[in-house]
Amino acid sequence: MEAYKQESTTKKKSKGMAKSGRPWKTEQTARFSGMKKDKPLRSSWQLKMAQKAEKMSVRKYQQGLEDAKREAKLLKKQRREEHEKKKAENQRKSEVVQVIKNPAKLKRMKKKQLRMIQKRPT
Repeated sequence: MEAYKQESTTKKKSKGMAKSGRPWKTEQTARFSGMKKDKPLRSSWQLKMAQKAEKMSVRKYQQGLEDAKREAKLLKKQRREEHEKKKAENQRKSEVVQVIKNPAKLKRMKKKQLRMIQKRPT
């Protein structure tokens, strides 16, 4: 019994130890608070303004490039649409058309023939 008491008194009680001496938590080291922090290098007001102006000019240049690209894409799209429109118009002009004067013919036509018929303004 004496030996047990001596042992328990010689042991240092650290944080996280129960009264019985049985550890219930491990000692944790601080991860981030233990790190040394360096003071950042301070830049002058003129340097900050120069960097800001440079950043703005780069942004403006980039915006100009994007605008030019968008404009070129739009022009290309318009040209393509005009070309397709003109092509469809020319194709319509060059078609051989047969006007149906007798509407009774439509009654006698088969489904496949009726599908091919298109109504056009004359």
